[in-house]
Amino acid sequence: MNLNKQQKSSIEHFNGPCLVIGTPGSGKTRVITERVKYLVEEKGVKNTNILVITFTKAAAVQMKRRYEAMVSGDAKRVYFGTFHAIFFTILKYAYHYTAENIIHDDMKRQILKELVSKEDIEIQDENDFLNDLEGEISKVKGEMLDLKHYYSPNCQGESFRNIYAGYQSILESRRLIDFDDMLVYCYELLKAREDIRQMWQKQYPYILIDEFQDINKVQYDIVRMLAAPENNLFIVGDDDQSIYGFRGAKPDIMKQFLKDYPDAKRYVLGINYRCSRAIVESAARLIEKNENRLSKKLQANNEYGEKVEIKEFNRVSEECESIRAKILEYKDSGIPYNEMAVLFRTNTQARTLSSKLMEFNIPFVMKERIPNMYDHWIAKDIITYIKIARGSRERTDFLRIINRPKRYVHRAAFTESIVDMEELKSFYEDKEWMVERFEQFEYDMGMLAHLKPFAAINFIRSGIGYDDYIKDYADYKGVRPGEMMDFLDELQEEAKEYENFDDWFEYIRAYGDELKEQAAKSRMLNNGQEQSDAVLLMTMHGVKGLEYECVFIPDANEGVTPHSKAVLDADMEEERRMFYVAVTRAKKHLHIYYVKERFNKEADVSRFVYEIQGENFEEVKKKEEIKRKRTLISEREKRNLSHSGIKKQVTSSPYIFGQTNIRYKKK
Repeated sequence: MNLNKQQKSSIEHFNGPCLVIGTPGSGKTRVITERVKYLVEEKGVKNTNILVITFTKAAAVQMKRRYEAMVSGDAKRVYFGTFHAIFFTILKYAYHYTAENIIHDDMKRQILKELVSKEDIEIQDENDFLNDLEGEISKVKGEMLDLKHYYSPNCQGESFRNIYAGYQSILESRRLIDFDDMLVYCYELLKAREDIRQMWQKQYPYILIDEFQDINKVQYDIVRMLAAPENNLFIVGDDDQSIYGFRGAKPDIMKQFLKDYPDAKRYVLGINYRCSRAIVESAARLIEKNENRLSKKLQANNEYGEKVEIKEFNRVSEECESIRAKILEYKDSGIPYNEMAVLFRTNTQARTLSSKLMEFNIPFVMKERIPNMYDHWIAKDIITYIKIARGSRERTDFLRIINRPKRYVHRAAFTESIVDMEELKSFYEDKEWMVERFEQFEYDMGMLAHLKPFAAINFIRSGIGYDDYIKDYADYKGVRPGEMMDFLDELQEEAKEYENFDDWFEYIRAYGDELKEQAAKSRMLNNGQEQSDAVLLMTMHGVKGLEYECVFIPDANEGVTPHSKAVLDADMEEERRMFYVAVTRAKKHLHIYYVKERFNKEADVSRFVYEIQGENFEEVKKKEEIKRKRTLISEREKRNLSHSGIKKQVTSSPYIFGQTNIRYKKK
């Protein structure tokens, strides 16, 4: 079987708890499938008594296929499934649930919208707010938090508790459950009913779990109940790849397992069969900076290979152009598109590159949905301004932007569905300053109508005062305006290449259509269907468990990766783990790019780039700061010398004095 010592020992583990630390590319999937085969063929375990759990449907399908290719006949009848599929099966037997009892996303969204409308909450972007709300509800359930002591960052006061309680009440009245309820209800059922618990314990005396580091509290508690009393629990994971803290997963779960099962066998799969030695060594230098981790040594089985390319670009547009050119270069050399992946910290980063790939007809698929930037409330504000400048008189358009920035215009002033500016002035005829505001608004719209898209956005931001509105809004919400300003910068940059509004709006329409097609492709991909020959665009969160010949990591800049929201040490370590996961997806070719400027703002190279190169980020920053100060002092001294020379020249030259006097007289 050509197995190394640690792989062979872990596969032949029979009874009792076992922890296998599966570092990237170490063959952990093979270990799981080979162990299942070993249990059935060598130890006589009935195939129906083995349960293999993983996190995604695609991973479960892939693992099942690999196992079935190794065996024949009845040996194939081993259950491979996700946590949700298995827990729902348990609920189905106890409560006779069917698929009809699982709430659909659309219905869930509609219920939450109705509940939110009853609360006094100011919302700018309903879609973003509802996404955050769903995430909060999931977190409360998944971590089994006491609602009384939970503070919501999105809903002030009692609003979140009211929405949560209302949502659960509606689900119960309609006999519906969501995916988080599957976990909570299964936990409560097994905890309360010993007979049902024992039935499932006898059904699955051997349990194997993949990607164990991604498990949350309620999932872990259920698994422990199912595995008792035999505790034939075989878990495979890597604390260095724990990147789902937002849904309750923590790297400490591996340490907790060793505490809960002190007699557990422990094996480390430390040999990487996937990546070149250059990539493995880079990854090792990076992840060793984390303190909260189980000690392990990374080794490469492959040759050194080509160096990791770390490259600086002036702007994002140049970075994207380089990726496009490199993709075509690899394609011409015989590497298929589906062996190339571009990995982003957040899915919004994919917007600029996806536009570039569309432009050159390079096929790509996004594993996660790319949010359409033109659906964002800020983009809608900007577009609405332009629509009004081009002649729209729709009441809804005016209501959207008339107080962005504040003009203190009351909704009652808009009495008709079609707005008449003269009627608006008449409504405020006793308030001269309000009439002047409408006249200024008309003047601004007249100016706006004749500008190119880039200049128009700039005028809306600076001339009309939209940037001031964003700052006021951020201050009111108690958040930093940085991300919103970055979005405006990106929007403005996107509009730069269009000469007129018609071309820009046509692009916006075509871009939206393309994103819908991409969403359909991503659904197929996530359901385990084979991928067509297309470049993969995905986030660092979405790429775990996958591998590619060529990997690009763009925007390796501070504030992007690590993300600006990473403030605590634990957050920073998770950011580093994410970068580590991204780096170790590459088999042969790894490109890490960063930019000097992102959307007209100076950008710093990511600390992870320094760490990969074996440098200490803090020491480098200190040296750079000293160098910067010396440069400033040197420039200041040069300026002083230069100014002193000018003064001498001015005082000694009657010609220059004469010019000055003439200019003054002309004024």
